[in-house]
Amino acid sequence: MDLELSEEQTAVRRLAEEFVRREVTPYAAEWDRAENVDRSIIRKLGALGFLGLTLPEEYGGSGGDHLAYCLVTEELGRGDSSVRGIVSVSLGLVAKTIATWGDEDQKQSWLPRLASGEALGCFGLTEPGTGSDAGHLTTRAVRDGDGWLLTGTKMFITNGTWADVVLLFARTEDTPGPKGVSAFLVPADSPGLTRRPVHGKLGLRGQATAELVLDGVRVPDSAMLGPRGKGFSVAMSALAKGRMSVAAGCVGIAQAALDAAVGYAGEREQFGKPIASYQLVQELLTDIAVDVDAARLLTWRVADLVDRGREFATAASQAKLFASEAAVRCANNALQVFGGYGYIDEYPVGKLLRDARVMTLYEGTSQIQKLIIGRALTGVSAF
Repeated sequence: MDLELSEEQTAVRRLAEEFVRREVTPYAAEWDRAENVDRSIIRKLGALGFLGLTLPEEYGGSGGDHLAYCLVTEELGRGDSSVRGIVSVSLGLVAKTIATWGDEDQKQSWLPRLASGEALGCFGLTEPGTGSDAGHLTTRAVRDGDGWLLTGTKMFITNGTWADVVLLFARTEDTPGPKGVSAFLVPADSPGLTRRPVHGKLGLRGQATAELVLDGVRVPDSAMLGPRGKGFSVAMSALAKGRMSVAAGCVGIAQAALDAAVGYAGEREQFGKPIASYQLVQELLTDIAVDVDAARLLTWRVADLVDRGREFATAASQAKLFASEAAVRCANNALQVFGGYGYIDEYPVGKLLRDARVMTLYEGTSQIQKLIIGRALTGVSAF
């Protein structure tokens, strides 16, 4: 399925396809087993401009539109979602947010390094006790002379052990709820900041996931990103675009499931002929194909809305909800096509299913997306 892409978008997609074919796919299973992606991939992503997509060229970005960004994210998700997550977080959640909310010094300090892959960012929102209810986070920022002391714990932080800067959200006011939260750019090597890797994950095993513990981490006033008390707005604006990125990555997982299932069904023989000739196998393949196209179109709609400066948050929730659930269905159906062989890691579909499952959880669970969509439909918040 293709809408007509521009020459530039087509070229970006081909570049991403070739990169994934050469630098990602051959190593994805190995990285999954080792629970560690080769860190050299970061500079390679930066060299091709993938970590600077949509960022202004004056800050070292590679420009381009959000559809091109989705095309790259899809291809990375098709190869290995652990690699896709590096880009989605460092570029999608951190660098784009600095570009939107940062002052000139913050942009000059961080964007060229993030776009080149010299530096990596992580998004410090989720805490052990606050996932969906992020507005009631407990990490504190206490005034200390001309700066702030940060204390608290963040959990399930993608890029957490690799990052050079943490986009951190902390409570600066005694006001309960979202209104008391501010955003800070915290160098990851700051004294008092401890990073602990999270291992034993079901999926995205190659991704560097961490717990961050802050014990009196001092940052200057200049580290605050956006106005004081507006941190929750900063976070939600980042997540709205981030959901587009997650949806695109889910399309990549679903497409990989379709590719694998169609290929296997044409090769595997039972009862004297390829299983692709059986009606119920064709039904499984058809269900995957329809989900792939529907998820892709929903995702591309979000990119189009963003590029035209239109309201996109609800569309992003719709795309993220459908694409994440579809990725799970597609990977599960592909595993069914493979039968018993789908259950061992010699074949890719088991990993696809494991990687897909977390997509319904992070950057807003499927249930949270339904509440966001429901609020848009009714004007009534169920939160």
